[in-house]
Amino acid sequence: MLRVRALLGAEGGLTKSQYPVFTIYAHKSCLGVKPCERAWCIDRVQNYRLAGYAKSHQVVNSRQECLELCLGETDFQCRSANFNNATGDCELSQMDRITVAGSSAFQPADGYDYMENNCVEEPTKLCEFKKLTGRILKTVDSVYQDIGSVEECRELCLNSPYRCHSYDYGDTGEMVCRLSHHSRATLADIQDPYLELPEGSTYELSSCYNVSIDCRSGDMVARIQTSKLFDGKIYAKGSPSTCVRDVNNSLEFELAMAYDNLECNVKKNGLGRYVNDVIIQHHDKIITSSDLGLAVTCQYDLTNKSVTNEVDLDVHGDVQPGLSEEVTVDSPNVAMKITDRTGGEFLPTAEVGDPLALRFEILDRNSPYEIFVRELVALDGVGSNEIVLIDSNGCPTDHLIMGPIYKSADTGKILLSHFDAFKFPSSEVVQFRALVTPCMPTCEPVQCDQEESTGQLRSVISFGKRRRRRSTGSINDDMFLVQTIQITDKFGFDRDMNKSASAIGSEAMFLPNDQGFCVNMAGLIVAATVFLAAQLAIIAAWTFVWQRRRLSSKLGDGMSVSLSLPTGLSSSRTDSLCKLYDNGYAHSRRF
Repeated sequence: MLRVRALLGAEGGLTKSQYPVFTIYAHKSCLGVKPCERAWCIDRVQNYRLAGYAKSHQVVNSRQECLELCLGETDFQCRSANFNNATGDCELSQMDRITVAGSSAFQPADGYDYMENNCVEEPTKLCEFKKLTGRILKTVDSVYQDIGSVEECRELCLNSPYRCHSYDYGDTGEMVCRLSHHSRATLADIQDPYLELPEGSTYELSSCYNVSIDCRSGDMVARIQTSKLFDGKIYAKGSPSTCVRDVNNSLEFELAMAYDNLECNVKKNGLGRYVNDVIIQHHDKIITSSDLGLAVTCQYDLTNKSVTNEVDLDVHGDVQPGLSEEVTVDSPNVAMKITDRTGGEFLPTAEVGDPLALRFEILDRNSPYEIFVRELVALDGVGSNEIVLIDSNGCPTDHLIMGPIYKSADTGKILLSHFDAFKFPSSEVVQFRALVTPCMPTCEPVQCDQEESTGQLRSVISFGKRRRRRSTGSINDDMFLVQTIQITDKFGFDRDMNKSASAIGSEAMFLPNDQGFCVNMAGLIVAATVFLAAQLAIIAAWTFVWQRRRLSSKLGDGMSVSLSLPTGLSSSRTDSLCKLYDNGYAHSRRF
């Protein structure tokens, strides 16, 4: 059964609401297959289908028969079905709108009914929500009052009797929590589903993971199950190139790390205890704030055993050079800086996920030129990996990593591009290289197509197109700029090396990047050792000097006692030893 909100007219028909809502319809059906115990078992969308993911195909007599085939499927987990009302074609699929979110698979199709199975079990242990600011859903499924915090609202969503995919808190009333099974991935068929609210925010479920660790006799295996198709890689943190597994659009994947494999760098921590750090990286080359870090542990007794532990973690063609001006003007002096989002002072260091900006500026504010940027590339500190951020046309290659280049609100002499700090697995140094070309009097922007998470294209403006030059001059069009920054990741792995080995099993622990102070114990020990050594050296030197002075004093006293002067010389206490030698004393006495 599907829950509904509808308005009835005078004759019993449904009418359009005058309030800022969209309507959800429900239909009660008697099914031949026992449904689940959820609030409703099927979502139906008319005139839409999920294309390209059919796992099974049959011809049936009715939509309900197609639905029952999906609910009763045993060879695979049927998440959705397409039914053609004209031909009776029934397509069963392992995917649904949530698992393929961000693609263009969910498409309008006249005469089709798309049916989504809400009885499927999906990961709910490690979930990440993205904050969408400035809007809330017009219609929701549940409303709770007197909820103490946004974290409590989040828990209500994760434990709701239906597949909750978004929530908002405190936007429609104090301590009010609203839950919905909708997200941007499921709203393609609804016109204007959001209410624009500048101070409001919707928290949308991005993805969930279930993590299990299989401790086997010769290796440890980290198994991951996701709620959304994952396209990236999983690897051991210390060996991103040698102990890695590429994942291509999969809901389940794993990484095996043998204990005798030096490339996977599994460490032995006590008797029968093995540990390692694993990174789940979404992008093929760089680490972003969406990535996850896991500390995995296997503990063995005398017999091998496999223990599963699910851990809740909160966790283009080239542009031809050209310039329009009839007089010769010196090239502008352009600087590139990495700053915060306001475009302020240069930042030499950052952490993965920090909001940053690339700032391109003509230092001479009286210059007649403006600039545009193209072929912006990020490289690691050793030059072995690189990623193109702005292509040769001046358009961003992936808006999730770096946005379009836009002019500053204050002056056309400054260009900015926002991005969240990222790094390469092989180095903490990220180097940015860009070609900057001046144009006069202004630079024309280029239209760039940007794909939304719903699969739709949105046109954005980036300053990557310029006027052609009417006459040649002495100016060198392209300027090559380089800037570097040191970026640390958020995976602050830290283990208790003296942890008791009495508990036998496996562990997977997510290590977030909490704010606070960190102490380098190895450095502290070295510093203390150097300090103590310096103190001992000073004491030894002082003791040596004191002993020499004491010995000299005793030697002087012994000489004055052992000398026996002749009678004729004893009256003069001021005679020197030279006089003693002159009187032959040195020849008659031995010291």
